[in-house]
Amino acid sequence: MKTLTFAWRSLLREIRGGEVLVLLAALSIAVASVTAIGFLTDRVAQAVRLQASEVLAGDIRVRSAEPLDPVWLEQAAEAGLDSAESVSFVTVVYAGDESTLVRLQAVTDGYPLRGQLQTADSLFDTGVKVSTVPPPGEVWAERAALARLGADVGTVLDVGEKQLTVSRLLAYRPDQSTGFTSFAPTILINLGELDATGLVREGSRVSYAQLFAGERAPVDTFAERLNGELAASIRVQTRGEASGSLTDAIDRASRFLALASLVSLVLAAVAVAMAARRYAERRLDTAALMKSLGASQRFVLNVSIIQLLIIAAIASAIGSALGFVSERVLVNLLGDLLRADLPSPSLFPIVLGVGTATVLLIGFALPSLLTLKSTPPLRVLRHDLAPPPPTALATYGSALLALGALVYWSVRDLTLVSIILGGSALAGVVLYVGGRLLTGALASLRSSVGVSWRYGLANVARRGSLSAVQVVAFGLGLMVLLFLTFVRTDLLSSWRATLGEDVPNRFVINIQPDETDSVRTILTDANIDARGLTPLVRARMVRINGDDVREREFRDADARRFAGREANLTYTNTLSATNEITAGEWWGENYAGERVLVSVDEEVAVQLSLSMGDVLTFMIAGVEIDATISSFRRIQWDSFEPNFFMVLSGGALDQFPRTFITALRVDDSQRNAMLTLAREHPSVSVIDTGAIIEQVRGIIDRASLAVQAVFLFTLGAGLVVLFAAVQTTLNERRYESALLRTFGARSGTVFAGVAAEFLAIGLAAGLLAALGASALGWVAARELFQLSYGFDPMLWLAGFLGGAAVVGLSGIIAARSAVTTPPVRVLRAG
Repeated sequence: MKTLTFAWRSLLREIRGGEVLVLLAALSIAVASVTAIGFLTDRVAQAVRLQASEVLAGDIRVRSAEPLDPVWLEQAAEAGLDSAESVSFVTVVYAGDESTLVRLQAVTDGYPLRGQLQTADSLFDTGVKVSTVPPPGEVWAERAALARLGADVGTVLDVGEKQLTVSRLLAYRPDQSTGFTSFAPTILINLGELDATGLVREGSRVSYAQLFAGERAPVDTFAERLNGELAASIRVQTRGEASGSLTDAIDRASRFLALASLVSLVLAAVAVAMAARRYAERRLDTAALMKSLGASQRFVLNVSIIQLLIIAAIASAIGSALGFVSERVLVNLLGDLLRADLPSPSLFPIVLGVGTATVLLIGFALPSLLTLKSTPPLRVLRHDLAPPPPTALATYGSALLALGALVYWSVRDLTLVSIILGGSALAGVVLYVGGRLLTGALASLRSSVGVSWRYGLANVARRGSLSAVQVVAFGLGLMVLLFLTFVRTDLLSSWRATLGEDVPNRFVINIQPDETDSVRTILTDANIDARGLTPLVRARMVRINGDDVREREFRDADARRFAGREANLTYTNTLSATNEITAGEWWGENYAGERVLVSVDEEVAVQLSLSMGDVLTFMIAGVEIDATISSFRRIQWDSFEPNFFMVLSGGALDQFPRTFITALRVDDSQRNAMLTLAREHPSVSVIDTGAIIEQVRGIIDRASLAVQAVFLFTLGAGLVVLFAAVQTTLNERRYESALLRTFGARSGTVFAGVAAEFLAIGLAAGLLAALGASALGWVAARELFQLSYGFDPMLWLAGFLGGAAVVGLSGIIAARSAVTTPPVRVLRAG
């Protein structure tokens, strides 16, 4: 108890004297950043997941070719989940003498559980959101179905043995497919009307689905239970299984948020490291005085550790409170971009914030404080005496391990952690080498400048390693700020550019070979740019390297299901602009070899354990064809262009039955062309992807606003880094200033000299920081986000001028404090 009391009282004195304020500020900002970002990213991530759930019309979708046991609906209700049912199949409907093939979907009340249906009053009206399903006696039909029938709202359709009136046009449903297998337009009816149609009989090909939605924890528990108890033939899809375009957008949004959180944490760690070093140095005199008065080594060590824990507790409390308040403010500012039905934030971010303070102090301050017990008592009289410093391995090794563990625990993304920490470590080395080169270069310039600059440059050269350390601290702070200021904007702009105004918002599929000329004519007459007709062939993979896929071992059930399903193949010699070769080589525009080559999506290659040179055997219309893997590709799924998991070399499938697909950009004024296309070519299907595009844009907007909000914490952490770097030599500068002024130097000369010193350091740090931010941006764009990145000259200009201005201003502040302190007070204290 005496030790605790003494530690608390002495810490209060140091706080009043300003000795630990920098350390407290750095820790508090670190905790506030982590907790606020934790709260915010959790809520934004949940909003994004809810958008992903809209693709399934729920958080969980259970799908089967056989009727599903209703017991699962009862158990979902007991678990507090909402549920709905859906039954779908392909059939023919009639409007008088006209008929067309449709996909009939019968649903219960409550459908969809996620997202909303959109309906319109006529073929040419814009859809509006509705919260109901068709009542008994009515049917909602897509535009293409009515166009093929020559019908409109109010028409009576013969649906099997039941007559139903088209009461509204079905403009959008959340679970509409954006793939190339939805060959028929959809009509929606109430599930209670299904039996009356007489369409579902023994042997009918029907897809049954049960939908579930609710809070995240019970949903995850229920999904695990379903996966464990349902037969393998029944597929359970969760909200993580969104379409390719949404999945890419969600992954990028998550990484943008994690990136912003991580760089804030790295900056705060640098600030803590600088402040902890100064704090430990300032504790040396106190430790020497305690030992000279009879305190034991154990007592000195215990006092230091207790004070460290108290600092961690204070910083955790302040930072957590700031983080919680900041999160609430940010949520209000984001307004409608965050979903109103999000659950309240959990307490985990606070746990993470407390862990942040503890880990940072243990990693960066404890190794230095452990040496206090060895402080010689004689230091009370001789300030040049100091305990042996901790080894570099103990100090930096423990700090890096602590920081690495902390950031991985925070973001759980090994690639992101490796790039940011590895880039920061490499930047630190480059900055240190640059700082040492700077000190050597400035030594030769001292004779050619004025008195003030001579004094400032002499300080840089004389301090040597300490000046290099300051270049590292200033450079890392500026690098991260430049990275989030410029690179963040460039990356987000590149991401938005993937969804430009001309992004395709329609897929036209099932175009027969003899219809291609007519389809082109219809599109050309409407001034619609058809981006080429891509051939599509249906196939099934039967062997891999001669092994039957039904007997081959796969990593999981999803991989087995993917390998055994019917697949869409295409063939071409032209690599799509939305594809990038990541391994192997593309066969080239003029390839005409006898061997059939195939390029495989890199994620599918991992899922199926495929290697370069493997031979895949496909069954197409009863004929087997072998294709050798020549390359792996990374696909930009959110481009909304026709993309395929597997692409074969040009001409490989010319002899097989095929259809064509294309992607279009259709404006409101061109919608009539889609109706004309549906009437003249009833077998052609047009899939509207506009709603999916708006979902992706919404995800980009959420990520952009959240990253901009997080930037405020990064800016605060960066300012603390700069302040901590200035503080490391403040006492030494005061002493030098006192001596110089005692021997006749004018205050203005000393002031200008210190400012010149910081200006030189700022110029070097700014240039090196711009280099580091550019390199880090290029790697992040390529490896994390699969985006293009161009080097911005403004970043270099900002680095050069910003380094000089910000660090120079810090030097002026430091110089003012050093120069204005009376020499008598400094010399007496020394």
